Amino acid sequence: MHTILLGTRKGLFVVNGTGADWNIAAHHFAGDAVSQVLSDPRNGAWYAAMALGHFGIKLRKSTDRGATWTEVGAPAFPAKPATGPLADDPTPWNVELIWSLAAGGGQEPGTLWAGCLPAGLFKSTDGGATWALCNALWEHPKRREWMGGGYDHPGIHSLLVDPRDARHLTLAISSGGVWQTRDAGATWENTGRGLKAPYMPPERVDDPNVQDAHCVVHCAANPDVLWMQHHGGIYRSIDAGQSWTSIDQAGPSTFGFPVAAHPADPDRAWFVPAQADACRFPVDARMVVTRTDDGGRSFKVFGAGLPSAHAYHLVYRHALAVAADGRTLAMASTTGGFWISGDAAESWHCISRDLPPVAAVRFVD
Repeated sequence: MHTILLGTRKGLFVVNGTGADWNIAAHHFAGDAVSQVLSDPRNGAWYAAMALGHFGIKLRKSTDRGATWTEVGAPAFPAKPATGPLADDPTPWNVELIWSLAAGGGQEPGTLWAGCLPAGLFKSTDGGATWALCNALWEHPKRREWMGGGYDHPGIHSLLVDPRDARHLTLAISSGGVWQTRDAGATWENTGRGLKAPYMPPERVDDPNVQDAHCVVHCAANPDVLWMQHHGGIYRSIDAGQSWTSIDQAGPSTFGFPVAAHPADPDRAWFVPAQADACRFPVDARMVVTRTDDGGRSFKVFGAGLPSAHAYHLVYRHALAVAADGRTLAMASTTGGFWISGDAAESWHCISRDLPPVAAVRFVD
C-alpha cells in the first residue's frame, strides 16, 4: 500500500492504494494553494507549504498522518538593510513561495531546509518551529545576476541533501544555476560545467550562474549521479554535479519540467516532454512519458493509458514522483489529471481528471 500527497491550487489531497486500486482518502485545506509537501522519512511528520496571497505564506505540520495539523513557523527574510551593499538590492525581501522542502540527515532529526521565491535558502533545526536565512548564499555577490524564469524573481526549486553527508547540499535556481555547499551552507560553489543557456547572448551561454535548471534530482543509492531537466534540454552528471553532459535525443522533445530518478539504479530516469518553451503542452497534443535505462544513451516512449489526442496537460517540476520500489510512479498535471503507473511508466491508470492544478506530488516514505 502506498500513500501519496498531492499539493494543489485548492488544497492537499491524500491518496492511498496499490496496483490499479487507488482512492482519494482525504482533502485538507480546501481552497488554499499548497505549493509544496514533504513527508519526513526520519519521524513520519508531514508538512504542507501554502501560498495564501495577501495573507502570506504558511507552513502546517502533522505528526499523525493528517488527522490533525498545527501551524508552525514559516521562512521569513530579515529586514532589508538601509545601508551597505544590500541597501539597493532590487529583489524584494519577502518570501512569496516555499518552492522546495527537504529533510536533513538522519543524525539531525530536527533539521529541515526550505528553498523559496525569491531565492532565499532557510534552515530550521527544530522541526519547522523557527527558520534562519542562509546568509552566505543570500549575500553572495553572484546573486545579483540571477534572473526570474517563469516568475518575476529567481527561486530555489530543487534541494538535495546528500544521504552520505548531510552537510553537502545541492540546489538549483531558476534562473541561477546549480549551487553546492559541503559545510552546511557556510560556503557555496556554483557548479555547472557543460551546461548551455541558449537564451543568453553567445558570450554568456556557458556561464554557470545564468543557467535555468527546471529540476534536479539524484539517485538515492548513488548520489553522485544527478539528472537535470534544463530549459535548454536534458543533462546528466556522474561527478556530483561538477560537470554535466547534454542528452540530445530523448523521444519527442527534450523540453519539459519534471524528472524522476530511480532510487537504486543510477542509469534509469523518467521525463515528461512538452513541445517547447513557447508551446507548453505535449508534442502533437499526445501525452507521453520517456524513460532511459542506460544513462541517457537511449530512451523509450510510453503512452498507454495517457491521453493520446487533444491533450494539453503540463506536468510541473515537482509533479512526477517515483516510489521507493522503483516501479510505482505518480504524475499529475496543471489541468487536473492524475495518473499512477505500477510498471515503471510503461502503462498508466487514470485516478482523476478533475483535480485542481497540481504543483507537487510526493510518496510518503
